[in-house]
Parts: sequence; structure tokens; C-alpha cells
Amino acid sequence: MIKFSGLSRVTSVALIAGSMMLAASAKAQEVPAEHLQAARAAISSLGVTNRFDNILPNIMDRLVAQLIQAYPNLQDEISKKVEEEALKIAPRRADLENEAALVYAKAFTVDELKAITAFYSSDAGKKLLKDGPIATRELLKAADIWTSGVARDLEKQTNEALLKEVGGAEAPADAPKQ
Repeated sequence: MIKFSGLSRVTSVALIAGSMMLAASAKAQEVPAEHLQAARAAISSLGVTNRFDNILPNIMDRLVAQLIQAYPNLQDEISKKVEEEALKIAPRRADLENEAALVYAKAFTVDELKAITAFYSSDAGKKLLKDGPIATRELLKAADIWTSGVARDLEKQTNEALLKEVGGAEAPADAPKQ
């Protein structure tokens, strides 16, 4: 019975320590608005997310080609519907900008971000050159996840819209699966 009591104390201490570390981790996830604003200004001035501007158009092109292959007689309707559905999804681009801001906010201080924005050659600019690839790697991971979600949702929504437009016609066996 005494050994069980000692084990209970050790378990209790471990649970309390774990809870404290979890709380500290959650607090680290909260980024002040000023920090995010400075991060957004820095990523804007650096153009680090510009490379992702073509993701949705590329997804659209692939989906149009895929759907035209499945429904060759609906080429005009497919192009129209893919574009309509893509315009509905386009505001999600802001999600990627938010992820970028979080990545940069976690990598750099507010003062560093302001210095990067104002004067790229400063000490903070040198830090960006040194630590920027780490932030970019994390951003690429976020973009891959984002791209998969956008592609999935665009395909599903376009298929549903097309089926409504053509009067509930059944999709051919080789049509994209939802």
C-alpha cells in the first residue's frame, strides 16, 4: 500500500508538470496583434508568399482538364463552373497569408520584423537571411496542406454544381471521386 502511495505522488507530480508545460505551450501559440501585424508587413515587403499566387489557377487548370476528359460534351459548362467555384474558394488565400504571418511571428521579434520591413540590410535583415529558410520550409508545409484542401473542396463543389446544372445526370465511371 505504501508503494502505491509513492507511485501516486510521482504520477501526480508528473501530471502537474505536464499540465504546466501544456499551458506554457498554449500560451506560446498566442501571438499578439502587433507581432502579427509586423510579420504581415515583413512578408509583404519581402514577397515571400507571392510564389503561392498560382496555386489556385493551377488547380483549376488541372481540374478543368480532368473534368473535360470525363465530360467532353460539357467543356463550356465545366470551365464556367470551375471558375465560379474557384472564386468562392479564392478568399481562403488569406488563410495562407495568416499561416505565413504566424510562421514569421514565431521566427522573429516585432522589432526584427519592423527592421526587416524598413531596412533589409540591418542586423535583422541578416538574421532573415540566416533563419528565413527555416520559416520558408514551414510555410511550404502549410501551403501543401492548404493546396490539398483547396483541391479537394474545388473538385467536390464543382462536381456537385455540374450535376445540378445537367439535371442530375449520373457521373461516368471514370469521373473524379468525391
